[in-house]
Parts: sequence; structure tokens; C-alpha cells
Amino acid sequence: METKRVFDLVVSVISISLLIPFSVIISVLIILDSGFPVFFIQKRVGRDRKLFDLYKFRTMTVLKGTEKGSFDAGNSSRVTRVGKILRKTKLDELPQLLNVLKGDMSLVGPRPEVEKWTKVYPQKWDRVLSVMPGITDNASIEFRDEEEMLAESEDPEDTYRNFILPIKLKLYEKYVDNHSLKGDVNILINTIKAMFWE
Repeated sequence: METKRVFDLVVSVISISLLIPFSVIISVLIILDSGFPVFFIQKRVGRDRKLFDLYKFRTMTVLKGTEKGSFDAGNSSRVTRVGKILRKTKLDELPQLLNVLKGDMSLVGPRPEVEKWTKVYPQKWDRVLSVMPGITDNASIEFRDEEEMLAESEDPEDTYRNFILPIKLKLYEKYVDNHSLKGDVNILINTIKAMFWE
């Protein structure tokens, strides 16, 4: 088993164990605020273009079809009260530690997209999808205010396709070319700093 996978397993098992009480509290708050389900499950594209179910804490009211990747970036009308807090702090991403345990994702790596967006700039995506997607990476830190950017855009889809996605792909490709365990640790530290101190 490669070192990166061992690191992912150790950190995710420890993190899940420590975060169980916190996750229960989040789950209860979601139920009290907007009912069930607690989790949002959506198909994403993983390594070698293999589809998998990505887990998040639900932050929006339920809309049929979103599990297939509908795009409503910049539309905050469906975000719940608890969801606003979870999104702002990125705590809605915590359930992806289960994806790491399952082997669908790594702690650090290019963020997995819905299939629609991996058909844009396909050659670049082929390269990016040669590695395991991750919960966080430098693009996640760079675009931690992505929702606000899209909300201010007159055409969110165009902004994402022609401005945000190309920059993300450059950062993803840079990760593919230069990733290391030490680099992953630095990205995790920078992610925590961005969540709580910036």
C-alpha cells in the first residue's frame, strides 16, 4: 500500500473518531432546521473517470435531480439557515472523510467535479483524473469564496466555464506534476488556516 494511502487512512480514521460528537450535533441541527435527509449525495467523477457517490452534509432544500449534477451556482435561494454556516466554514465537506475511507478520494487532490464539467477541456481533465481526487487542494483554498463570486456574476455558468474552471485546472495540473506527502501536509495546514483564521 502506497504511503499516501496509508496517510489518508490513518488521518481519516482518527478524524472521524474525534469528530463523531461534532457530526451528531451538525446532523441534529440540520434535522431541526429543515428535516431529512442529513446528507447530500451526488455523483462525481473520480480517478480514471470512474463515477462515485460523494457525501456532504445537506445545506440546501431538496431539489430532485441535483444528485446528477444540476448547476445552480450563485443561487443561494435554497440554502438553509444551518447550510449557510456549514458552507461558510466548509464543514459541509466533513462527510467526505467517508469517501477517503472507501478509497474514492484522498485527503488532498484535485476536487472531484460533476460529469458535465469534466467534458469541458477534456484533455486537461484526462490528465487531472489520472490521480485520486481530494477533499482539498490549492484550488479549494484559492477559490474558497467561489460562491460569492458566482452570486455576483450576471452569468454564473459562463463565469465558471471561462474564468474559474481554467484557473482551477492549471492548479490541478500543477498538483499532478508536483504532489508529495510533504506538499499534501502543507495543503492540509493551509486549508485549516483558511477555514478558521482568514
